[in-house]
Amino acid sequence: MPIAQPARPQQGARHYPEETIARLRFIREAQALGFTLTEITELLDLRADPAADCADVRSHAVTRREDVRSKIAQLERIGAALDALIAACPSRGALRTCTILDAIEHPGAREAAPSPAGPIRQCHPKGIFPMKTTTFSIEGMRCEGCAETVRGLLEREAGVKAVQVAYAPGRARVLFDPAIIDEDRLTATIERPGYRVTAAK
Repeated sequence: MPIAQPARPQQGARHYPEETIARLRFIREAQALGFTLTEITELLDLRADPAADCADVRSHAVTRREDVRSKIAQLERIGAALDALIAACPSRGALRTCTILDAIEHPGAREAAPSPAGPIRQCHPKGIFPMKTTTFSIEGMRCEGCAETVRGLLEREAGVKAVQVAYAPGRARVLFDPAIIDEDRLTATIERPGYRVTAAK
């Protein structure tokens, strides 16, 4: 949408005609509403077309509104995901246990993981060796981020089916396949960031 440039006087600034100033204002306001330059060109063409209908302009506005709402929803999803990552971060410890980096490297792990507040259900077909549940007492967890760190480490172990971790009582309840992993390995996993398992039952 080229704007004609008046000749520059020897002194002072250029003087634009009122029609050009109105066009520039129109472009600025349309941009403020989120219209792209291509859409603004189309709106200007509609404004100059005596056969154009108000419904044509409304259609452009509706399309832009839906696009804005879609972007808002996307930003809200991003914000919620960041809230969850920040809340889960222990704020200390070795970089290898960073829950934020781990979630970025393994994006499907958090969605697939069971909720720490949800129940652990044991369900096995007849004839299949049953899962085992062990509750570990842990020292050193001081916040939800610590509990999230332990939960994330345990859930990545082969044979672990479900995990519940609560930092206030200092416990982790793990449902696992004893044919694949044992309590000693689970203890070592929990203690990897520097926590200490005091009991397992």
